[in-house]
Amino acid sequence: MTAYYEILFGLSVLLTLIYIAIWHKHFDVHISLIFTIIPIVNLAYAMLAHSRNLESALVAVKITYIGGCFLTLFITQSILSLCRINVKRWQSVLMTVFCLGIYSFVLSVGNAPYFYKTVSFEIDRGMGRLNKTYGAAHTLTYVVITVFLAISISAMIYSLTKKKDVSNKTILLLAFPMTVSFISYFARKFLPDGIDAMPLSYVFAQIMYLIIVHRLCLYDITDLGVDSLVNKGDTGFMSFDFDDKYLGSNESAQKVFPVLKNIQVDTYPGKIETVRNTIFKWLEEFKRDETKDHFYYEVDDKIYLITIRYLYDGKHRRGYQFFVTDDTDSRKYMKLLSNYNEQLSGEVEEKTENIVKMHNALILGMATMVESRDNSTGGHIRRTSDVVRILIDEIKADAASDKKNILMLFGREGLTDEFCENLIKAAPMHDLGKIAVDDAILRKPGKFEPWEFEKMKAHAAEGARIVDSILEGSENEAFHKLAVNVAHYHHERWDGSGYPEGLKGEEIPIEARIMAIADVYDALVSKRVYKEMFSFEDADRIIMESMGKHFDKRLECYYVAARPKLEEYYRKNME
Repeated sequence: MTAYYEILFGLSVLLTLIYIAIWHKHFDVHISLIFTIIPIVNLAYAMLAHSRNLESALVAVKITYIGGCFLTLFITQSILSLCRINVKRWQSVLMTVFCLGIYSFVLSVGNAPYFYKTVSFEIDRGMGRLNKTYGAAHTLTYVVITVFLAISISAMIYSLTKKKDVSNKTILLLAFPMTVSFISYFARKFLPDGIDAMPLSYVFAQIMYLIIVHRLCLYDITDLGVDSLVNKGDTGFMSFDFDDKYLGSNESAQKVFPVLKNIQVDTYPGKIETVRNTIFKWLEEFKRDETKDHFYYEVDDKIYLITIRYLYDGKHRRGYQFFVTDDTDSRKYMKLLSNYNEQLSGEVEEKTENIVKMHNALILGMATMVESRDNSTGGHIRRTSDVVRILIDEIKADAASDKKNILMLFGREGLTDEFCENLIKAAPMHDLGKIAVDDAILRKPGKFEPWEFEKMKAHAAEGARIVDSILEGSENEAFHKLAVNVAHYHHERWDGSGYPEGLKGEEIPIEARIMAIADVYDALVSKRVYKEMFSFEDADRIIMESMGKHFDKRLECYYVAARPKLEEYYRKNME
């Protein structure tokens, strides 16, 4: 008879080792606890069978009750978790405290009559055996187990009838170990002497839970290697198995395809017209030719890129994974560029001026679109462009009389008309990189947290990349380079404390140094969500104090000369 318990102990260890081999961080912790405790409990049953005195038998029986007191708790908690029913922390703590309370009575066995009134030891047919009469505390175990059974059944019925994001197969699989374990606990006193069904029910529970966690790999999308996409939250994904049955999707995908919200997991949705004419149509093309894995879907003025990949569980293909990303801006811009290039190639010389105007309008439109997301009161792009123009006019006016300063600032070529035109035209593009900054940061009304400021600072380098991409292939290489510099370096400071690269002094391109004055001046004298406008006197004081620190000191004279025109300009625009 001892071999019965030894075999069950060996099986429980083997099944736990299998679980360890397939373990994933997304497996429910209560399932891991079940696989940890069962071998210990089954070992205790074997120890009880091999015991030769009362003391060793009492130690063994106390360990076996870890199963009776806690495995039922963990099974219930795993059912609640797999049914995606949130349990409040205090509720979980309360259940655990009840089980600990009962187990404290178990530990009194042999010393107090609470759990066992009387207990004696004998060896029957070569096996250690306890003869006992139950105390009042033992009745509590039946009460708690009955409560756990009721909670588990209620959770499964609720999920079967109300929840579509839980597989019915998983719920049915959960019912088997729960039912067997609870029946075994209540029925063991009716079994022949020497045979206890509990260790066998525990092994059965392990087998069923192995099947469950294997199935969970299909339903838990993060288990399949897309955790970063889940956390980011702006990429939708949905998955289907090789039988085209629906396995799940996230909220982002459901916003694009609302029909997904009403599809039951583990069912075939091909009869639904929307699914048949979109998702399954793309899937069929992918099955015929795996190179056809990109599709575009237009809805509500949005253009989404649909990418199909195989769904992997480790190294094994288990189905198909759809990724859904908003590609509206990219596609519309590419379309605009395509139309622009077609017009450019077909236009004659007399229409060149109109094409250039359209290009400038496109750039201004993109800049305005970015500005509309910002927390400014609007008009920043237009005003900074005008401020640059005013500053350039003063520099040009003084160029003849102050050749030395102009030479130091602009090099041998001096201040050219081309430079002036290019800088005024590039000014609206200086903040294009803000398109890559999250709305929550861009529109925050208060002071940035350090990590938020780091995100915000990235707009300078990102703006340079976007401008470089926009102007790629442009015949006007001088404008291309200048516009990239303005976007990239307008937040650099003369003393090297700026960003993104911490350039210092003349390492900062002159166009970015001029843009910096215009950008800061407008920010000071304009009202923002997070501040009121500064007076002209206060703004002037801050600008002057920053000369030689934030700004190139050699530009001070041009700013001072431009100040009356700047104040006149803002008075008119603020009326």
